[in-house]
Amino acid sequence: MNEVANLPSEARWFAVHVLSGQETNVKRHMMSRIKTEELGEVVQEVIIPTERISEIKRGKKVETERKLYPGYIFVKMELYDAEKKLHEVPWYFVKETPGVLGFADGDRPTPMKPDEVEGMLSQIREKEEKITPKIIFAVGDRVKVGDGPFQSQEGVVEEVDTERGRVRVAVSIFGRSTPVELEYWQVERN
Repeated sequence: MNEVANLPSEARWFAVHVLSGQETNVKRHMMSRIKTEELGEVVQEVIIPTERISEIKRGKKVETERKLYPGYIFVKMELYDAEKKLHEVPWYFVKETPGVLGFADGDRPTPMKPDEVEGMLSQIREKEEKITPKIIFAVGDRVKVGDGPFQSQEGVVEEVDTERGRVRVAVSIFGRSTPVELEYWQVERN
């Protein structure tokens, strides 16, 4: 650690390929090792970009998280010194973490470009602010109402309001087609 701390360098973002479904375990293991091995100055941040999604399961609205880049985590670290020489401590830190397959671009990893990093971080910020429906609807889709007074009724989507997360569905009430405005999570595709 001391040899690394004395070399001037700049922390950059790197994409790390991990076993699919193990992203959270890899991050947890890395965060634990950062503390125990006192690597906080060299390995500064580990993120898994996710979004919250909503769907209906057994008639109830359920919110879950979905990974934006399955099989990848992103690590901000000082991997190279000012002369572009590889720091071995952070390199081995990543390579020896259980569940890591390697750097996304091989054994001589290239830092992510600033516009890629900004795009990823702004996507994360954007996804934090709103809940995305698991299914996006289109006009003409046949749906079944899963919640509310029209539960179990079938209908056709007439209008989609993606900003508000609502759809207008034509359902048959007393033999007449009646438009009903519902939230995305209240309907499911047939």
